[in-house]
This record gives sequence, C-alpha cells and structure tokens, in this order.
Amino acid sequence: MSALGLLARWAHLGAGVFLVGTFAFLLLAGRSDRPTAVAWERTLMRWTRWATGLLLLSGLLSLAYQAAVVTGRPADALSAATMLRIVTATQFGTVWLLRHGLLLLLAGLILLREREEPGWDWAAFRGEGLLLGGTGLGLLAWAGHAAAVEPWGLAATGADALHLLAVGIWLGGLLPLALLLREAGREAGADARPFAVLAARSFSQISLIAVLAVTATGIWNTWNQVGSVASLLGTRYGGLLLLKLGLFAAIIALAAMNRLRLLPALSGEAETVGRPAMRRLASFVTLESALGAAVLVVVILMAVTPPGRHTQPWWPLPFRLAYPPPHDVAGTGTRLLIGSQLALVGFLGVVAGWFLGWRRRLVVSVAVVVLVAGLGVALPPLAVEAYPTTYQRAAFPYHAASIADGRRLYATHCAACHGRTGHGDGPEAVGLPRKPADLNEPHLLHHTAGDLFWWLTHGIARSGMPGFGDRLSAGERWDVVNFLRALSAAGRARGLTEVVEPDRPWLAAPDFTYAVGPSAPRSLKDFRGRRVVVLVLFTLPDSRRRLGQLARNYDILQTMGAEVIAVPTDSGDQIISRLGASPRILFPVVTDGGREIVPAYSLFQPASWIRAPSHVEFLIDRQGYLRARWTADRGGWAEVTGLLAEIQQLNQEAVIAPPPEEHVH
Repeated sequence: MSALGLLARWAHLGAGVFLVGTFAFLLLAGRSDRPTAVAWERTLMRWTRWATGLLLLSGLLSLAYQAAVVTGRPADALSAATMLRIVTATQFGTVWLLRHGLLLLLAGLILLREREEPGWDWAAFRGEGLLLGGTGLGLLAWAGHAAAVEPWGLAATGADALHLLAVGIWLGGLLPLALLLREAGREAGADARPFAVLAARSFSQISLIAVLAVTATGIWNTWNQVGSVASLLGTRYGGLLLLKLGLFAAIIALAAMNRLRLLPALSGEAETVGRPAMRRLASFVTLESALGAAVLVVVILMAVTPPGRHTQPWWPLPFRLAYPPPHDVAGTGTRLLIGSQLALVGFLGVVAGWFLGWRRRLVVSVAVVVLVAGLGVALPPLAVEAYPTTYQRAAFPYHAASIADGRRLYATHCAACHGRTGHGDGPEAVGLPRKPADLNEPHLLHHTAGDLFWWLTHGIARSGMPGFGDRLSAGERWDVVNFLRALSAAGRARGLTEVVEPDRPWLAAPDFTYAVGPSAPRSLKDFRGRRVVVLVLFTLPDSRRRLGQLARNYDILQTMGAEVIAVPTDSGDQIISRLGASPRILFPVVTDGGREIVPAYSLFQPASWIRAPSHVEFLIDRQGYLRARWTADRGGWAEVTGLLAEIQQLNQEAVIAPPPEEHVH
C-alpha cells in the first residue's frame, strides 16, 4: 500500500513538473513553420494530454493514500466518507481541492483545444497552460513541510512554491528539449536545426536562472527543515537531502559540460560537427531528465519523512568541530590564525584561477593544495571527541521538576564519587584512575547534553566511571543531564547580584509549573513576552515582614509589568492561613509545585547548595532569563525601591534576546 501510494505521488509530481516545463519551453522556443518542428510540437501536445490524465488519476490515488495514512487503516483508501472528511476538514484537503480545480481547468483547456490561429492565440494557449500548471504545482508547498514552519510559515511556503516552479521550468523542460534535439539531429530533420539551436540556447539561459532560484530557495528550505549539520548528517531526512544534493550536483555537472562544450558546437558544420553534437546533447539531456526523475523520487520520500530539525540526530562521526574548543592546548590560537589565513589564500586562489587562461589548471591546483594545508593546520585543534548521541536534545525540558528529580538521582548514584556538591571529592573517588570532574565548573557547558547522556549510559572507561544504562531509564538519565547542566550554570551564576547587568541575558531560568489553591496550574513560560517575574523563595516566620513589603507595593509592581510568585521553602500545607490576614497578600503564593521549584532554584544561590538561605528572590526577565538575585542578608532590595529600580532597568533594555531553548543542547 505504501509503495503504491508513494508511486502515485511521484507520478503526480512528475506529471506536474513535465506540464510546467513543456508549456514554458514552448513559449521560450517560439513558433516554427518547419515540418520537423511542427511534428515535434504535435507530439508534445499529445504527451500533455496523457500527462494531464495521469495528473488527475494520480491525484485521486494520492488522496486515497492520504486517507489510509491518516486513519491507519488501508481499507480507508477506498472509503469515500473518509476521503470526504479529509477534503473538508484538513489543510491537505483544502489544498487538494484548490489544486484539482485548477487541474480540471487545465485538462479542459488541453482536451478541448481548437485549431489555433497564428499570433496571440498560439501564445495565449501555452501561457494559460503554464499559468494553471505552475499555480497547481506551486500550491503543493501549502500541503508539505513548509506549511508547518513557525514563525515564518508564509515565507517558507512562498520559497517552497518558487522552488517547485523553478524545478518545473528547468527539469520539466529537459524532455521537450531532448526530443527536439533528437529530431533535429537527424538528417531528415535538418529543416528544424536552426530552430533547435536557438531553442537550446534560450533554454540554457533560462535554466541558469532557474537553477539559481532552485539553489537559493533550496538553501532557505534546508535551513527551515534541517537547521544544523548534525541534523543533515544524523537523520534520515538529512540523508535523503544529501542524496538529493548528490543527484543535483550530477545534473549540474552534466549541464555545465553541455553548456561549455556541446552547445557552442551545435551551429558548426552540419555533417561532421553540428548534427553529431546535437545527437550527443540529446543523449546527455535525456540522462539529465532521468536524474531529475530520480530527484523527484527522493523529494517524495522526503515529503513523508519528518524533517531533520524535529528529529533526534544520530551523529555518525567519531569527532565534531567546536569553537572555542573545550580543551586548552598550547598554541591553539596560533594554529587557528595561521591555518585560517592559509585557507583564505587558497580559497581566493581557487576563485581567481577560474578567470585565467592557460595557467588556470596550475593556479587552481596550487590553490587547492594551499587550501587543504590551511584546513589541516586550523581544524585539528577544534576536533572534539563525539558520540552517536552528541547532538541529541534532552528528551525532557529544562524544567524544575526534571532538575529536582535529577538531583535526587545524582545523590543516589553519583555523589559517592563526584561529591555531594559536585566538586569531585566524594568518598569513593580515592583510587580512581583519574579524579572525577568538578561538575560546578563552566567546562561542563562546553560539552553537549548528548555527550553527558552518552557518558551516563556507557560510562568513561579511562576514568573509571561506570555506565548507568542498565540501572537508570532513559528518562532518568535525561533528568540527571538537566540537573548537571543546571549545576554547571549555577557555578557560573555565583557572581549574580541584586544589580541587573544591562543588555546581557545569558542564564536560562528553568521553567516550572505551579498552582495556587484549586486554580488551574500555570507555568513560568506563561509570562514570556508579557511580564517580568519576581520569584520569591520564602520561609516562615523569617520572611513575613518582607512578604508584607511586597504585598503593599504589589500594585506598583504590576503597573511596572512585573508579577510576584512566592514559593514556600518548607511544606506548603495551610500556607495561606499561616501567612495571616494583614497585610493582605494578593500575589500568587504557591501551594502545589514548591517541592520541585525550591530544590531546582536553590542551586542558584550565592553559597553552597547544601543549605539554602531562608529567603531569596530572583528577577526573571520577559524572555525567561535569570538577571538578578537578592538574599535577606544583603542591602539592595531591602527597600522595595531597589527592586523597582532593577525592574525599570529591564523595561528600558534595548536588546531583546530570543527565549532560551526549552531543551538543553
């Protein structure tokens, strides 16, 4: 069933590309009264009838296949009711209806065509065919991956539509060109040879423009659907894209040879140069068309494969390149400087070599050697050991609940060697081949979350660290990874004070979920783009006076665009009644969620995370970054005016940072 459905989609796409290319080529070549050219055009018109019928039939089969895919039941491919629901209730169905309405108009235009008169009537028929076929082909973008791109969905679908149209004009025009060259390359077709030469030259020029458009929109689409080298090399979608690029490169190589060698020879002496070159060119163009058909097969497979950007990559190489490198090797900076300059000189030499005459090969060869030598000097210091999971994103979000669970798992399974505070001073660290790493240091952030997950799963033999793949589930290991990332980030945050560092958001605040009494749960993310958050971790009775200060100034805080969320560090049972009635506290006081929030955010306090202070306040900006921190033993916010000044500083910031990633990388 799947094979038949994919075959139907390929036939549908191929027929659409052929129709667009044929009508575009006919307009480009113009009209000829030579018998061979007239017969060639008559043959193409006959082919367009068959292609239109195939387009409509394969479109119906594609709808049936989509019905089976959506419901998961192959029998629904024959269910008219299911297909009707898809057509009326999905974006795929809306696009399908619109496209097939246009395709029916195209079929009527082709099948009911009357005898044409010279001039505008001839051009109008082909122009209408190109308009209807091109619009139908471009609308496919609204039923593919591009339609799901956020937030630039319209730009992505527009670029994909232009990509499809350019492919149709270029690849779809290859078969008409090959047929014309073959007919004109015969001795009996000599009357059409001048027409074929002009048509080939015109098509070569328009193809160059189309290829540039395909390349530019392809780069844009690749960024939207892949987004990284890891997804390109480590996902099925990326592998299909690389195969597509390889076929595309082969077509470009053939086209370049045709343009540089065979195209100029078409107008040579007919018997010995012109006609032989025309026949060879026809063969190569036919090969290009066959490679183009293979490209369309890959495109169909990509259309039913999740984009690489949304798939966990499986890194295939034993190394990766990282700048700055996580290891400190003497002379790294010098090697990078020398190697990069050599590589730049080599690259410029390759570019300049193409503009030289007889010395081109020598200059380009030397430049390539210099380029490779420069890369050989510069890249090795950047090479870092990598693993299959290196570029995988944490399966669980960077959330307080995950961090809190990871902290408990760390205490059970890791603290014996790495120490309770993560400084590598656990009681079982003695006698290990190598002292355990200090997990509070920033160097941990130089490794990816996938590296940490691999080490937790398989261990590090040379350091004596065991693997926990058989003791902890994948989810538990990702919880530990989130905790380790938070611990290392907290190490960098030791210098965080009550003063906001202007225009420098860098420390992601872990998301958290909380509830106040019977109300629906909310999360920190709910305030992104809307309000600054003052997160208060408090302990009664020590914090009662401070909570009263915040309560009396709550209306001012809200006016300045801030929200206060107060979290008790001890049990939240009956916390509202324990607070008392005066002054009345109107800001949220968390009754559910504190058991995750407190252990996660206590990592970000000034002193050791073993024992949290009785009262600490964090200032979180609208993008979700921790920007300042205050404890009751410091001045600063002791008067609420100090807190208001820092909120005002955040309100005046010119730099708007993107929200932090939901999953650690």
